[in-house]
Amino acid sequence: MTAFLTAPFPIRTVVIANRGEIACRIIATCRRLGLRTVAVYSDADAEALHVRLADEAHRLGPAAPSESYLCIEAVLAAARASGADAVHPGYGFLSENAAFVEACAEAGFIFIGPSADAVRSMGSKIEARRIAAKAGVPVVPGFEGAGASNEELIAAAERIGFPVMVKASAGGGGRGMRRVESAEALAAALASAQAEAGSAFGDDTVFLEKLIGAPRHLEVQVFGDGRGGARHFHERDCSVQRNHQKVIEEAPAPNLADAIRERLFASALKLTRAIDYAGAGTVEFIMEAGSGEPYFLEMNTRLQVEHPVTEAICGVDLVELQLRQAAGLPLNLSQEQIVTRGHAIEVRINAERPDCGFLPATGRFLDVVPPSGLRFDSGVAAGSEVGTSYDSMLAKLIAYGVDRDTARKRLIAGLEALAMPGVPTNQAFLADCLRADAFAEKTPTTAFLQEAFPEGWHPDANSLLRLRGRAAAVLIAASTDSPLHRTDGFRVTRPRRTGTVPLHVEDEYGQADLALCFGAGLSVESGPHSLALKDEPPAVWRQGELIHAVGEGLSLSLTARPLAEARLSARTEDQAAGQILAPLTGLVTKVHVATGDRVKSGDPLLEMEAMKLVHTLAAPFDGIVAKVACAAGDTHGAKTILIEMEEAA
Repeated sequence: MTAFLTAPFPIRTVVIANRGEIACRIIATCRRLGLRTVAVYSDADAEALHVRLADEAHRLGPAAPSESYLCIEAVLAAARASGADAVHPGYGFLSENAAFVEACAEAGFIFIGPSADAVRSMGSKIEARRIAAKAGVPVVPGFEGAGASNEELIAAAERIGFPVMVKASAGGGGRGMRRVESAEALAAALASAQAEAGSAFGDDTVFLEKLIGAPRHLEVQVFGDGRGGARHFHERDCSVQRNHQKVIEEAPAPNLADAIRERLFASALKLTRAIDYAGAGTVEFIMEAGSGEPYFLEMNTRLQVEHPVTEAICGVDLVELQLRQAAGLPLNLSQEQIVTRGHAIEVRINAERPDCGFLPATGRFLDVVPPSGLRFDSGVAAGSEVGTSYDSMLAKLIAYGVDRDTARKRLIAGLEALAMPGVPTNQAFLADCLRADAFAEKTPTTAFLQEAFPEGWHPDANSLLRLRGRAAAVLIAASTDSPLHRTDGFRVTRPRRTGTVPLHVEDEYGQADLALCFGAGLSVESGPHSLALKDEPPAVWRQGELIHAVGEGLSLSLTARPLAEARLSARTEDQAAGQILAPLTGLVTKVHVATGDRVKSGDPLLEMEAMKLVHTLAAPFDGIVAKVACAAGDTHGAKTILIEMEEAA
């Protein structure tokens, strides 16, 4: 800490203007350096892990981001109350808000990041394209006519050549972005993109770019000194994406020619120097698969989610470097000293159901047990609650190896060993991504998920049956009225004859009839399928009649009943077929129908918003709306009946 106390701009205490795993990750580096940390939190995060880990914590306001993490005055008030010297924005929220950078400076706080001018210039994609082109960085062919009429945009798109992408100038994360195949479809796409951009960013300006089909998404980690000097920390490949959100990130980029790599570095450094950039940033590029020409996409003026893979191969702590730069301390690293060793891959652990169209999940974690030997950057721990106020990313798992295949196999094993019972996650889906030939044996592009899972992702049937069988065996063995403890003839007397327990189980993946078979060993049967079960029990957590089980990357919250009892008490499918249930706790934002309306299968009935995503609930069959039990503005819990339908006469 001595260096920071005697630095040109001394730092003793850092306010972390963020939440979740990035706040926890920044706290870890500050603690190692001897710096005090101050957490900020919303009402929804009062018991969050980052609040528990910080030296001090201050409330910002209600759960809504606009009243807490996006409220500049509330963050600055917390900084004043704590006596902090500096503010670290993390990523997301206020991290790329030029007004926040200026407000920190005016209030006398060191902002750990670039200048407001740099943030503002790169925050507009149109302005960023212009600066990049002027600096000699290749940009995707496009049209940047701010304020252009639809007729001018259509004419420009025809010059560029369809298909094109409509993009929000102030956008990010896929919002305000539309793919357009023809001139006839452009007007509707423009209106839709402008409306979404205006709502999300307060700026409905859009521009056009030539669509680069199934590209590679490459990026360079840069670090500027704020005086025109810059270094790079090599490149990453972030091509595996869903809805323009990254899923898997790795460094270095696989199967990339050295000549292309050098062009990436040269372009990234030109742009960084052109804006006198200070601190850590990322210059992103896209490159058509098979091409050798990377095009500038955007610059993120902050730390990236995927920064750990760069840290792993370069042997640096980028947060420490950010703190040193902000304090006015020298970087003490020449470009020649920044070399890479080995390979690293990162996956984002989300609270979601990949088998249900990646529907966000909620709940409370009973435990969080990371695998040994891998880096686990987490914002949750045992007892953490996952609600609907913020995005679904919980943690990141990072594996390092001497080569790509070693890192890939270690990460698969880590995903299978990671135990996070209580909230559904995407672990099994991520493990299957890493196993897929399109990832293991080819160079992934942004079309990877469509190539690997053309029919969508579903859990491996054998893995699911094995885990259900092992969980059910633990559950019934622990029950006081378990059939295994009976002496009324259930267990046959001949030792070589198999005993069978027919059961009905229910969990997140549905329900099934299965039979546990006890003989020379334990096995499970479901229909024509039969699998032997290993002797060791799964990782399990009991919660009343519910058992949470984790294995092979899957996590279940399972109940089991004797099959005969389940059949007697079960409702028929027809009784519930017309009930439209809330898939998770969320806000009803729009209701499209009224009682008595006739609808067709697939027609939208209502929209719900949760975890920054909008979910449209559709009619399951042709019929009549019998009852509407919700209204726009209502918040409803998971499995609440929102609409009831009847089949048309």
